[in-house]
Amino acid sequence: MLKPFAARKHVKMQEVLMHPEAEGPEFHYYMIRGGKEKQNITVWETGMVGGEYIKTYGHYHVGKLNETYRIIQGEGIALLQTRKKDEAGNPTDDEIESFKAIKVKTDDSVFIPSETGHLVANIGKVWLVTSDDSTVSFEEADPVSLPGHADYEAVKKMRGFAYYVIEEDSQIVLVKNPTYKVVPEPIWLTPEEYARQL
Repeated sequence: MLKPFAARKHVKMQEVLMHPEAEGPEFHYYMIRGGKEKQNITVWETGMVGGEYIKTYGHYHVGKLNETYRIIQGEGIALLQTRKKDEAGNPTDDEIESFKAIKVKTDDSVFIPSETGHLVANIGKVWLVTSDDSTVSFEEADPVSLPGHADYEAVKKMRGFAYYVIEEDSQIVLVKNPTYKVVPEPIWLTPEEYARQL
């Protein structure tokens, strides 16, 4: 019998936090995988860990896989980053080509092109709930928690994305992750502005 539910524990999230030593909730977010016929559902806890908003781990897609996130409830910040490539055309994990921050709320959607790293942080006071259309094969070794279409290792190596989402003086601020060698200035966009760029 399939078990489509998984939860991302604090001990795993410490790998990508700005302050991994900070205390946090036992679980940061919950995932229900839909396989190939149903949408995936993700639910974020509220709050912060060491001043950083609760977020997903973040990953890049393996292969030519596009994805669309729809916001069912709440508000968040979607972070999208693309890596520079070396002379052989391979991505360079510590050099970022572009970095976008998109503030999202209920009924918004964000299209994520293949090879684009992405995560979402919950900046609201209620559960952040999304659905996405990324297919998951339940034949894989760990299809629910770590699906084969997602590359988490590049994000783990860099201790998170190029920027962390924090609150400073009651404002949402992006703080650069010092592990990266090359990071552009972030571009803030609304979902509508982002969609017009595609």
